[in-house]
Amino acid sequence: MYKDEKPLLILGTGIFAQEVADLAEETPGLKVAGFVENMNSERCNETLSGFRIYWIDEIADLTVSHKAICSLATTHRNRFVEQVAAKGMAFATLVHPRAWLSATSSLGEGSMLSVGAIVAAHTRIAAHVRLNRGVLVGHHTEIADYVTVQPGANIAGLCNIGEGAYIGMGAIIQDRIKIGAHSVVGSGAVVTKDVPDNVQVVGVPARIVKENIEGL
Repeated sequence: MYKDEKPLLILGTGIFAQEVADLAEETPGLKVAGFVENMNSERCNETLSGFRIYWIDEIADLTVSHKAICSLATTHRNRFVEQVAAKGMAFATLVHPRAWLSATSSLGEGSMLSVGAIVAAHTRIAAHVRLNRGVLVGHHTEIADYVTVQPGANIAGLCNIGEGAYIGMGAIIQDRIKIGAHSVVGSGAVVTKDVPDNVQVVGVPARIVKENIEGL
């Protein structure tokens, strides 16, 4: 997967960007080249973890020689990703050496499996998904683009997680459950029935507390 990988630009300059850099540096074949900022150009006068911060308009000349991965945990990272993709930049995948991805499962471009994440058999993870520390994903599960799954969450088998959904820390999704697009499952929630699009659920068992939301 990582043979002859290009230098890596990390999109974002927040605290989590430093963790992504650390994960990348520990992953064979990946080498961090810097960070990319798209909100505050003054940040580019600084460094982060010893690496250069590029302004978004500076990376046009790097699209052939580098790849990128987005560090934003928000499910709205699609805005930054699309901005960079429009410049012609390709995206890397990151599977930390202490994560496990079944040989029968797949991982889309720009996605990341952090330390201790486990993805079981016959599961499809789409593009720009974040599986944080210690996440468990069961067999025959589908995870759509831009999903964020926070540390310690456990998604059982035969589940379907919709685009831009956010699964909070320590949440449990029981088997054969569908989580709607752009919905948020609160930390520690136990989901025992399908969750519609654009809602927030919390509690044990999980119940809807907000409607008409757009991810987190």
